[in-house]
Amino acid sequence: MPHTPDWDLLQSLHAVLEAGSFSAAAKIRRLTQPTLGRHIDQLERQLGAPLFLRSPRGLQPTDLALAFLPHLADMYAAASAAGRDATGVASGEGGVVRLAASEIVGIEVLPEILAGFHDAHPGIDVELTLSNKLEDLTRRDADVAVRMSRPTQNSLVAKKVGDLKLGFYATADYIARKGQPQGFEDLTRHTLIGFDRNFPELVNQLNIGVPITRDLFALRTDNDAAQLAALKAGFGIGVCQHQVGRRNNLVPVLPGAFSFKLEVWICMHETLRGTPRIRLMFDYLARTLGDYVAEVP
Repeated sequence: MPHTPDWDLLQSLHAVLEAGSFSAAAKIRRLTQPTLGRHIDQLERQLGAPLFLRSPRGLQPTDLALAFLPHLADMYAAASAAGRDATGVASGEGGVVRLAASEIVGIEVLPEILAGFHDAHPGIDVELTLSNKLEDLTRRDADVAVRMSRPTQNSLVAKKVGDLKLGFYATADYIARKGQPQGFEDLTRHTLIGFDRNFPELVNQLNIGVPITRDLFALRTDNDAAQLAALKAGFGIGVCQHQVGRRNNLVPVLPGAFSFKLEVWICMHETLRGTPRIRLMFDYLARTLGDYVAEVP
């Protein structure tokens, strides 16, 4: 009968696959690099084949290692969820809630909201994961998620709290230096902040009279937080939520010409609706994000 690899060894494999190097994986696992290396060596001996190859481009996983990746991700998510659930059972309404959100919502919107949640429920710790990719709630990558589009999985409990509106903004200093565009034809002659390789769907809603390509932007990045940082630094004109623009004293650009809209949903897996700490977070976010979305621009 084949030997089943030890979970400790598999965690080290998962860490290397995620981090891309032994040194970074060792930090994630809080092990020494030699110890982590021994874990991989032991796994390779048990499996009878190499898991990684070293090349000029760095550490390259073999097909065998890549075959493990989806299973390890499921196992890691399940183990993390079990740990969070165990702390919740032991502490009643306390424990840990893992919350997923987009980069901008997590950086610009949630800190104040989560500070209020912590004041109200100091026994609940929050793990905040920020990414524009959707965390898999069915796999418990997160317990609760703030999503900017309608969820499609039937196993989720979801509540729409409103619509976020976005528009073009710039700093007052930039407008003082470059002037306020009077129309889309003026906009194309300004310094614009935008996307590099990954264009979101909302770009398709905009018609400014010229094709919207990456060459239109003087600063190109697919990181929303970097775009906003450049906007607040006065680099040029960019897109942000009306609430974020107002809170940062940014100046609306062509305010009546158009408005992007994003739905805001709070989601959790249906099996968690009776878990006190998850329900507390879900209801708190529904109320406070609903208030945030409803702010008059």
